[in-house]
Amino acid sequence: MKAKYRIKKNEEFQKIISKKKSKANKTFIIYFSNKALDYARVGISVGKKLGNAVERNLYKRRLRMMIQEIFNHDTYPYDIIIIVRNNFIKQSYKENKNSLENMLKTSTIK
Repeated sequence: MKAKYRIKKNEEFQKIISKKKSKANKTFIIYFSNKALDYARVGISVGKKLGNAVERNLYKRRLRMMIQEIFNHDTYPYDIIIIVRNNFIKQSYKENKNSLENMLKTSTIK
């Protein structure tokens, strides 16, 4: 995933989370808001409870790869924040990918 498609700044994370538009399942919590640019951006958060820095970075790399495979930044209408839950570790890559794909397909702002 290219750097321009990432949300990195804490202020941007807080702005999207404060809109309180979210969707959750056992693996992820997704916060979303209307995109500010011509393309959608993604922010990833993995809490310290999920492991040390090496493990958390591994989970983020896997999640970025899933996003790259299933996510079209130009047509998706929202900026999103993805928060990883404990169940992410227990499931296989394929199960996590299917879970994320279903969440992204059904997420809308009402």
